[in-house]
Amino acid sequence: MAGGALLIVYHSLTGGTRQMAEASAEGAAAEGAVVHLLRAAEAGPGEVLAAGGYLFATPENLAAMSGQLKDFFDRSYYGVLDKVNGRPYASLVCAGSDGSNAARQIARIATGWRLKAVAEPLIVCTHAQTPEAILAPKQIGAADLERCRALGAALAAGLAMGIF
Repeated sequence: MAGGALLIVYHSLTGGTRQMAEASAEGAAAEGAVVHLLRAAEAGPGEVLAAGGYLFATPENLAAMSGQLKDFFDRSYYGVLDKVNGRPYASLVCAGSDGSNAARQIARIATGWRLKAVAEPLIVCTHAQTPEAILAPKQIGAADLERCRALGAALAAGLAMGIF
């Protein structure tokens, strides 16, 4: 396995997913982990191969993961296939209503990469239902950000201890 670095790949249009990813990065860094926090457009197979574990974060867009995160997976998939088997991952979803389908999509891709899920998807629901609310900047609450920090810390601790 490639070291203990944690790669956090995210896409965020209205700021909610970015806040969740940043909180997770803070939690992992507090555990002493090397953290690479990258927008989906900036990440690719090289970054995936260089990391020991992953956190994939997306907004829920039309009951699916964002196109930007899907693009990251499309660009990276075959370049890392059979090279990251067994590495740990978790996911974050900033949802307007449900988020479970976006989480399932990430899980299916991670299954194809033969990654090991080490936590249930962390879904934060903003209840944004109108076009105005969906497009408005998001502010994730302190309790939900703490859950994200805890997930980042848990991933980092597991990587450091070699339990994943």
